[in-house]
Amino acid sequence: MVSDSTFPVIAIDGPTASGKGTVAQLVANHLGFHYLDSGALYRIVGFASLQKNIPLDQGLALAKMTQSLQIEFKGNNIFLDNQEITELIRTEEMGLRASAVGAIPEVRLALLSLQKSFLKAPGLVADGRDMATVIFPEAILKVFLTASAIIRAERRFKQLKNKGISANIDTLLGDLLARDERDTQRKDAPLCQAIDAHLLDTSNMDVEKAVQKVLFWYQKVSKEGSI
Repeated sequence: MVSDSTFPVIAIDGPTASGKGTVAQLVANHLGFHYLDSGALYRIVGFASLQKNIPLDQGLALAKMTQSLQIEFKGNNIFLDNQEITELIRTEEMGLRASAVGAIPEVRLALLSLQKSFLKAPGLVADGRDMATVIFPEAILKVFLTASAIIRAERRFKQLKNKGISANIDTLLGDLLARDERDTQRKDAPLCQAIDAHLLDTSNMDVEKAVQKVLFWYQKVSKEGSI
């Protein structure tokens, strides 16, 4: 697909713990593009809803809260209302909370304009669940990045262990499968592969090879004008 936007967008979707965030950020760094971690936005909303004691069944209240949040991305750090919350939103609890608020249509609508505002010169690499299907359907390159459930659980287990956080791989796998179910079955913007997206299975692929594959596809589509 040829982008009808002034600046090119690479949209990378995929399930939790598939490695799409790492790949997307490295691709953005290589190209000098801006980077949007849409999952972080939902984690922030989940975190804020807990802080403000807003139940998940209060869609309109959550949307109103979302629109009032002051969110800043400074390098690798994330700030909410001037509070640095980078590590606070990266917990498994916040991951599950993000999946829950992500299923609320009012919240997704409230975040729409914010996500689109990340598209600036010279371009954007955006990762999430609906970047290619809903937020940036005009993306010049769409990628659906995935891996087997057990591989994703093992990767998350290693990440937590490296941070000194105790974890049980069976529990992680169960939580991961529950998130997959919620993300793919929700009525509003479910996780799915866009019709014109490249499938990238990283089950047996390291990060460097995955990044090179995406860059190869981007270089090809940039020259040819179509995927």
